[in-house]
Amino acid sequence: MASKLVVAAFVSLDGIMQSPGGPGEDDDNFPYGGWLPPHVDEGFGEIVGGMFANTSGMLLGHRSYDILSSHWPNVPDEEGAWINDMPKYVATRTPMTATWRNTEVLVGEAADTVAELKKRTDGEIITQGSSDLIRTLQEAELVDEYRLLVFPVVLGVGKRMFAEGTATAGLKLTSTRSTGAGVVYVTYEVTGKPALGALPEPA
Repeated sequence: MASKLVVAAFVSLDGIMQSPGGPGEDDDNFPYGGWLPPHVDEGFGEIVGGMFANTSGMLLGHRSYDILSSHWPNVPDEEGAWINDMPKYVATRTPMTATWRNTEVLVGEAADTVAELKKRTDGEIITQGSSDLIRTLQEAELVDEYRLLVFPVVLGVGKRMFAEGTATAGLKLTSTRSTGAGVVYVTYEVTGKPALGALPEPA
């Protein structure tokens, strides 16, 4: 038994993850909250539905859990059952009480608790929204796949998904798709350390 850990993220062209949904999501004085909604169209909805179609569980950081759990439990079951019924795991160093149904709190160092989670669960676990958690998982080489929705905006400031100091990794492109609003959806399989080489000498 072992699960595949997938990072699903909405990122700007320069890799910013911060406050895509709205200005009120973040309290770090980020000036560009809400950069995602103007690019939402029918194609975007279809892609997001597919991103989570085979998910057997969701892994969240404490802050991302707080944001999602303030919304989804209030959504009618005909719209929100898919996420409300899904197993959810919160990686946190601080003990907390989870009120969102089907949530398990993983207290401790995320590298350790998530590695153990992968061993004892099966299927596909998606983590979404927490840049700090994602960096920890990258450093511990626990990420198996990336599903990225890349938006045609450059923000220049904010929390980057691949910040300086991110652990190196080689990736294999497995699919790509674009929407009418210019959003590009790419999926990458993590293959290990990046392959290196040299350009051929001129003839």
